Amino acid sequence: MDMGNLIDFLMRWIHFFAGISWIGILYYFNYVQTEFFKEADGGTKSNVIAGLVPRALWWFRYGALFTFLSGLALAGFLGAAINVYITVGMILGTLMFLNVWLIIWPKQQIVIASAKQVLEGGEAKPEAAGALAAAGLASRTNTLFSLPMLFFMGASAHLNGVGRSFVSGVGSDNGVGMLGFALALVLIAALEFNAIKGKQGPMTSVVGVIHCGIGLAVVLLLLLEFL
Repeated sequence: MDMGNLIDFLMRWIHFFAGISWIGILYYFNYVQTEFFKEADGGTKSNVIAGLVPRALWWFRYGALFTFLSGLALAGFLGAAINVYITVGMILGTLMFLNVWLIIWPKQQIVIASAKQVLEGGEAKPEAAGALAAAGLASRTNTLFSLPMLFFMGASAHLNGVGRSFVSGVGSDNGVGMLGFALALVLIAALEFNAIKGKQGPMTSVVGVIHCGIGLAVVLLLLLEFL
């Protein structure tokens, strides 16, 4: 047995398992729990936030961590063979990982502490509403990013476009154009800035964030293929 091939396969298996756990819970939060909270009374929400959410967040954040670490290992294994499609997917996935650990998890800790305080007969923490909004925006942005991220991860091996060219070929005659690649990065950066300082806008609804995610995938693909 080729040990190099075995290690590569095991890293891919870990990447798939961790990624499914992470993105599955992301979709649960955005497609199921958030919509339920819009209809639930305050007591029910406090019970769910204090009892269920911490357990889901454990799998959520460590799924993100192991997806990221196994992805780094795969990138190191592939080395110079990384193409443009997977590079875009990796950038989106990295931002999603950072959003989990630097925004969603810290803000949700405030929300959870507030819910427990209410259940114990106290008052909600005054900063809880702002923390919930910040976590919600980052979570919606991760849902937005997840659609093109999954698209480009798959495209890296199965879509016969110019994005299959190596990153080192960006700007060359037979590779992705420098302008298109740069604009794709600027667009992603702008959306990440909105995740930190902006508003949900059309991502407020489930239908809206799915449409935005599909639209983002289309725009990024067009930038890479035709500019």
